[in-house]
Amino acid sequence: MEHKNINLKLKVWRQNGANDKGQFATYDVNDISTEMSFLEMFDVLNEQLIRDGGDPITFDHDCREGICGACSMYINGKPHGPWQGNTTCQLHMRAFNDGDTIVVEPWRAKAFPVIKDLMVDRTAFDRIIQAGGYVSVNTGNAVDGNAIPINKDDADNSFAAAMCIGCGACVAACKNSSAMLFVSAKVSHLALLPQGHPERKSRVINMVAQMDKEGFGACTNTGACEATCPKEISITNIARLNAEYASAALTAES
Repeated sequence: MEHKNINLKLKVWRQNGANDKGQFATYDVNDISTEMSFLEMFDVLNEQLIRDGGDPITFDHDCREGICGACSMYINGKPHGPWQGNTTCQLHMRAFNDGDTIVVEPWRAKAFPVIKDLMVDRTAFDRIIQAGGYVSVNTGNAVDGNAIPINKDDADNSFAAAMCIGCGACVAACKNSSAMLFVSAKVSHLALLPQGHPERKSRVINMVAQMDKEGFGACTNTGACEATCPKEISITNIARLNAEYASAALTAES
């Protein structure tokens, strides 16, 4: 692939905390290598802002390897940008053309208040996990992994659900800011395994209750969450969550 440098105009959301009104600021960035990642391009912009005595743009990141999900931002109206099954840190500037205008915003959700600029508070997800996303049984050491026979389909589906990195793109993409894909992935990957059965009923009840308490909206059934998920988590997990919840609720009432 041909290497080249491009010039871009960035419209970046600047907001000093959840109570600040916030607004877009426009920046020109020049001679950006198409081999740079999107976050490396932001590093270049921030160095430029610091040299000019300005306030660098705050954005969240950590591993820059598509594992942690911290690099959460809208890029031209799509969570994590234009590439399918991709996190922002894995997005490269060859996805854009010379002279493009790129609009960058934080996640827009009541449950994800803005900390500053493009960084939002996603600790609501942590509290949902704390409500039930764990197992209490001793699962043994790594060498004990094959000691418990597990149906291959269940194992495959559990591992697929466990791919969720909790980035919040599903919330950002949903018109109701629903967290159902995230919660269903966390419920599914434990409910499908025998090690997760002791808390199976209390887990789904408690995690859904915490999800509602955090202010996430109801599922829209439009599939926008699955379409923008960087790990391509299937919405079949939402159906499984609903079944798990109905079963747990009926048992609790009886």
